[in-house]
Amino acid sequence: MAEIGKALLESGWLAARSTEVELTGSQLTTTHPPTGPNSPWMEAVVPGTVLATLVKNKVVADPFYGLENEMIIDIADSGREYYTFWFFTKFQCTLSGAQHLDLNFRAINYSAEVYLNGHKMVLPKGMFRRHSLEVTDILNPDGENLLAVLVHPPDHPGRIPPEGGQGGDHEIGKDVATQYVEGWDWIAPVRDRNTGIWDEVSISVTGPVNIIDPHLVSSFFDQYTRAYLHATTELENRSAWVADCSLNIQVATELEGSVCLIEYLQTQHVSVPPGARIQYTFPKLSFYKPNLWWPNGLGKQSLYNVSITVDVKGYGESDTWGHLFGFRKIESHIDSATGGRLFKVNGQPIFIRGGNWILSDCLLRLSKERYKTDIKFHADMNLNMIRCWGGGLAERPDFYHYCDVYGLLVWQEFWITGDVDGRGIPVSNPDGPLDHDLFMLCARDTVKLLRNHPSLTLWVGGNEQVPPDDINTALKNDLKLHPLFESHSGNALSIEEEDPSQYLDGTRVYIQGSMWDGFANGKGDFTDGPYEIQNPEDFFKDNFYNYGFNPEVGSVGMPVSATIRATMPPKGWQIPLFKKLTNGYTEEVPNPIWEYHKYIPYSKPGKVHDRIELYGIPKDLDDFCLKAQLVNYVQYRALLEGWNSRMWSKYTGVLIWKTQNPWSGLRGQFYDYLLDQTAGFYGCRCAAEPIHIQLNLATYFIEVVNTTSEELSNVAVEASVWDLEGACPSYNVFDKLSLPPKKVMSISELNYPKSENPKPVYFLLLKLYNMSNNSIISRNFYWLYLPGGDYKLLEPYRNKRIPLQITSKTSHKDSSYEIEMNVQNKSEKPDPKILTYKNNFANRHEDGEFDMASLEPVHNKIEEKQKAGLFQRLYRQFPRETDGSKISEIKGSDVGVAFFLKFSVHALKTDNKGGDDTRILPVHYSDNYFSLVPGEEMSIKMSFKVPQGVTPRVTLEGWNYQFEVPTVI
Repeated sequence: MAEIGKALLESGWLAARSTEVELTGSQLTTTHPPTGPNSPWMEAVVPGTVLATLVKNKVVADPFYGLENEMIIDIADSGREYYTFWFFTKFQCTLSGAQHLDLNFRAINYSAEVYLNGHKMVLPKGMFRRHSLEVTDILNPDGENLLAVLVHPPDHPGRIPPEGGQGGDHEIGKDVATQYVEGWDWIAPVRDRNTGIWDEVSISVTGPVNIIDPHLVSSFFDQYTRAYLHATTELENRSAWVADCSLNIQVATELEGSVCLIEYLQTQHVSVPPGARIQYTFPKLSFYKPNLWWPNGLGKQSLYNVSITVDVKGYGESDTWGHLFGFRKIESHIDSATGGRLFKVNGQPIFIRGGNWILSDCLLRLSKERYKTDIKFHADMNLNMIRCWGGGLAERPDFYHYCDVYGLLVWQEFWITGDVDGRGIPVSNPDGPLDHDLFMLCARDTVKLLRNHPSLTLWVGGNEQVPPDDINTALKNDLKLHPLFESHSGNALSIEEEDPSQYLDGTRVYIQGSMWDGFANGKGDFTDGPYEIQNPEDFFKDNFYNYGFNPEVGSVGMPVSATIRATMPPKGWQIPLFKKLTNGYTEEVPNPIWEYHKYIPYSKPGKVHDRIELYGIPKDLDDFCLKAQLVNYVQYRALLEGWNSRMWSKYTGVLIWKTQNPWSGLRGQFYDYLLDQTAGFYGCRCAAEPIHIQLNLATYFIEVVNTTSEELSNVAVEASVWDLEGACPSYNVFDKLSLPPKKVMSISELNYPKSENPKPVYFLLLKLYNMSNNSIISRNFYWLYLPGGDYKLLEPYRNKRIPLQITSKTSHKDSSYEIEMNVQNKSEKPDPKILTYKNNFANRHEDGEFDMASLEPVHNKIEEKQKAGLFQRLYRQFPRETDGSKISEIKGSDVGVAFFLKFSVHALKTDNKGGDDTRILPVHYSDNYFSLVPGEEMSIKMSFKVPQGVTPRVTLEGWNYQFEVPTVI
């Protein structure tokens, strides 16, 4: 008897172009199966696309490198047959008795024929629908089963106009598929239009009765002290007799290790007629003070393990289903004060600071490991929402799993964009896809796939567009709120009302488009953006953005120089030409490779002087990229701090366009495709912390932003100004402060620029700390110039040699490393009056509150089953190898700020050839691109995994250091 449950078919796949295979599907799965990766067959990437398979086997060039994408034939020129591919694999399965086997495809693009042991089945069109095929009667008696899948591209792949454009010629919009694949202003066209088996393939063994698409909903009463779990599932009886079933639901929470506490267990008896499919709703399960799920930064992401099993009389266990579930309630309404949409979680207003997301990889090589890194990066940046843009994917359950774990609220759009669906240049077809019924089938199936994730916050009809009228009406009706979740709800479920778990969703608002109903101007006019470099002070001005919630505002995104060298040939290492214009502004003229990779310049002639040029004309690629990081940090910190400054008075939220690239693009990103962070990542991390101290760059007033629901009392603000000679000409403390919850508090004006003989370039260090023990709540470091000035004095400052002492402590287990680096600026002893020089940060517990009583690190156990934990939880203690503390010193005789320090991790190679990319990626850092004033010290924590046989080394570089300084591990 086969074991009940699901098994993934994720290895051993082969692929071949259909025109190069002369055999039929029946022959491939009976008498003539491929024997291995012998021409025309090759190893396949599943999940993935045809293009991913071709790249893996080096049949085509790497589309991420240089201009190589231009060397790959586009489907418009080759015809659809060129990208029509066979995929083949084998699997073992032998059933017994009343067992059944389903063959499941969670997504394919765009249609397919499936052959199993000579039998043909069809997977109909649609990129965002699941397919489940019962194959019980066609399994081979010997247990070895041969599977071949012929995958066809989208019906309307379109053609790319010479001038490019958003979504090419817009033909892809006639299908229910991703629209970015014809190219956009941030990505080149994807040549196969994402054809392939792009999500998991599995087989599932059940008994006579199987469980289909359970729906879990939580409701709350008595100020969230009482909660109900509502659960509805479909049951299908595939036998010829009445099935008498025991239907069990269990709710458990993990305590320590693999020890679970069962919070609730209920058994119901159900009879299912032969051949029938019924819906069953459990009596609601009651909980007293359950642990709630909170967004990142505001509390713990508590998750319960809900499992449903069905036992059939005379047979035994027939099927089982499980899902992590979070008790939480999400509401939203249009705020009367700002006109923006205001979100509440568990009754608490949430100030949204998030980002726009396209997808992880444009070749759809999607993996749990990659998703975990992607989502954790967003949590590391202190963001609390991700918008899944309508031209991309309905994101996968693994994406949502990590959003559940790390506390990222998710805005999920359906597959409509203004550019492709009625508002593009040239004007596109406003009627959306040709098959509206197919669109709705995919939409309903997507809702069923994702609806149990607590991170899923709202559904949106499209990007900068609403769906066609009939689709929009159907979505509004299908996704209507249950009365319990309407804003006027009295939180009582009447006997006449349906259980909320019987709705398709019923718990999340549906908004018809990204610029409607509380977003942008709320009317669908193009009032999102802008998308280019800004003067940092402009973000704080009243006229910068006129509406309460901006769903898209973007800027630059230059990566580090190592990424340019890794993704481009030497011709791509040429930096832009800085062309002086008659109006005094500078125009950047990038090289053709940068232009192809969608580079955004750091100037906007007529409005913004070149922000890189403020530091001096860059000499080479390294200099350019380093100065770009300075700009990235300032730009994105200022963007979010500008929104912080007007929290609730003018704004309810902002989403940055965009956080990452699924390709080696050069715009709108906090980390590049190779997973190396830009300095903008850390500028964002700084500005988006839950309690934050900042300088209003328009008024030069010091402000404290408290986004939490807790009042802070007995705290102080320290403001110190440092010049390029290492002196501190201004030092002020504002003590005995109380900070109300969810408020912005203006502390005092920074008077140094108005003082007698202020320096043209200076540093400002702001700290918010607890007066009882000097623990730091927020720290913020600025480099500033006087009005009308620039940063050019920082150029000779590079020659200063500031002495540092680095104490490293390393621990590792197998390939996983955790390192803590304590860095101290030794150019002067700490000033006795400065009590915060050690930078002992107050600990933020998992419930979002700050521990003001202890300066010792709080070590929290990671709940492995839930993959839980933010950055601070990674540095737990468990048995492993510890290398002890080691001290390194960087010699220097100058006094001053150690400016813009950056750690990186590399593979130690004895045979390293010049130009090799030795970086180990990804690495999670507690902070980076940081600066230390004289006497100050700071601990930086980092975690990463190394490939087998690789020894890591950590290097430190910075503005004052021309050479990397190895730190021995």
